[in-house]
Amino acid sequence: MPIPPLTIYRHDRRKRALITLAGEIDLETVPLVRASLERCLRDGIRTIDVDLTPVTFCDCSGLNAFLHASQRITAAGGTLRLHHPSRTLVLVLDIAGCEFLLLGVPFGRLPPPPGNALATTSPVPPHRPVPPVPALSGGAV
Repeated sequence: MPIPPLTIYRHDRRKRALITLAGEIDLETVPLVRASLERCLRDGIRTIDVDLTPVTFCDCSGLNAFLHASQRITAAGGTLRLHHPSRTLVLVLDIAGCEFLLLGVPFGRLPPPPGNALATTSPVPPHRPVPPVPALSGGAV
């Protein structure tokens, strides 16, 4: 069974970009993620929102790419925020202690993953869909 490719969609609005990732983020596809985030910086984008709703898998190479990009974007005076990560990725971010860097929540205040019956905080408002426009796909860098 072939590995699903990673597709990256980008939607700009002035100095802000919404990057939607669809597929798997791993050692083979993480160069696409890095290239997309770097391209935003080169294009003068300083606020980057990454929608992870259609991501089916993200390993530590993906987490490393997001942390590296966050560091570079912050140094340039911008912000990088991950939106709608999977429950597993939320747990990894929590264990690594970096959820406040990538999810934009106060340190130690990570809301419970969606579907948690013990949730005591109000749910995050739903993400408004943006029509996808392919930016990078497959092996393109």
